[in-house]
Amino acid sequence: MVDAKLELQDMEKSLMKQSAVRELNLYERIFQPCVAELVGTTFFVFIGCVSVIEDVEAAGRLQPALVHGLALAVLIACMAEISGSHFNPAFTVAVYLCGGMQVKMVVPYLVSQITGGLLGAAMAKGMTSTENYAKAQVVLLGAVNGKSKSPLVPFLVGCTLIINVLAGSDVSGTCLNPARALGPAVMTNYWTLHWVYWVGPIAGALIAAALVRLLLGDNNMRLLMK
Repeated sequence: MVDAKLELQDMEKSLMKQSAVRELNLYERIFQPCVAELVGTTFFVFIGCVSVIEDVEAAGRLQPALVHGLALAVLIACMAEISGSHFNPAFTVAVYLCGGMQVKMVVPYLVSQITGGLLGAAMAKGMTSTENYAKAQVVLLGAVNGKSKSPLVPFLVGCTLIINVLAGSDVSGTCLNPARALGPAVMTNYWTLHWVYWVGPIAGALIAAALVRLLLGDNNMRLLMK
């Protein structure tokens, strides 16, 4: 009788442990990655905005390029193992199309990134003068994201961002991230040609995903010429 009671208690403990593991796994699989995307995008937008707000003329082209690139590199290194460090709705779309994430995570990632963009821009606006924030409304638009399987991902992505900002800032502000564009646009109520910063990055993501799926991907990912 005692042995049966002890066995029953052991079974109850085992079931409780299994339940705790399942809850932990659910958190790590679904909620934790979304939190990482929210936090990462928030700080990326915040750091990028603050780097140029107070002295737009002195910031020039190099300062925002370096700040955005280095900030992104650090955030990718911190969050890569949690969420993959997307921080960009266009990049999330591309990753999904390449088979890199489940469809159920796409919308939560997009919501987290857009919310992070808004929070980051709001934080930047809250700690700077209204006048300077308004002056910086165009300069604030600038970001890019990317991903590979190299251990040098943070360095490569940061350098990619720096190069893109230096090369294209005079053309469009080099805003290659819809979440990065939306936050400052909402805070400053500046919507001139805002659609460009959604259509451009998403179109680029679709082209990149198509190239990977059709030509550049490995044998498991590539759809043609297997």
